[in-house]
Amino acid sequence: MTAALAADLDGAFEALVVRYQDRLFGCALHLLGDAGAAEEAAQDALVRAYRALARYAPERVRDLALRPWLYRILLNVVRNRVRGKRLVFTPLLRPDGTPLELADQPSGRPEEIVERADAASSLAAAVAALPDRLRTPLMLRHIDGLPYAEIAAILRQPVGTVKVYVHRGVSRLREVLGPMEAS
Repeated sequence: MTAALAADLDGAFEALVVRYQDRLFGCALHLLGDAGAAEEAAQDALVRAYRALARYAPERVRDLALRPWLYRILLNVVRNRVRGKRLVFTPLLRPDGTPLELADQPSGRPEEIVERADAASSLAAAVAALPDRLRTPLMLRHIDGLPYAEIAAILRQPVGTVKVYVHRGVSRLREVLGPMEAS
């Protein structure tokens, strides 16, 4: 795709938007917790990407690691939006918009449905309470499914650091949610 962008930015950019808009929106939604703000952030990131690509030399565009670069732009947009604001409770959703279930087997019993909803709410609140340095790599890895190498490129950190932050995020979630499971 980068070769096509280098050759004809205006002609190939639509394909880039179609390919990445849902992924960027999903990531922004997990980080911002508001569909309207996530849509604006994804659009803003794509506009910024277009403007940057228009300024780049064709050789630089061809050599670009596109997905990590786009996610990096999105994370910068999101950080600018939340700077000075307290993050809100965020429901965990799959990229298709369906809620992320904790249990694999859905149950029709009302008490089990309520228990799963409570567990999902607790998980979402615990994730939202994580510091940004742990929450962002954790979500990119376990919600968006990105490999560690790409997350490292997005965050401009060594792969080992990303792995540590993901592990610490999971450990912190286990600490917080562990006592809840016992009760």
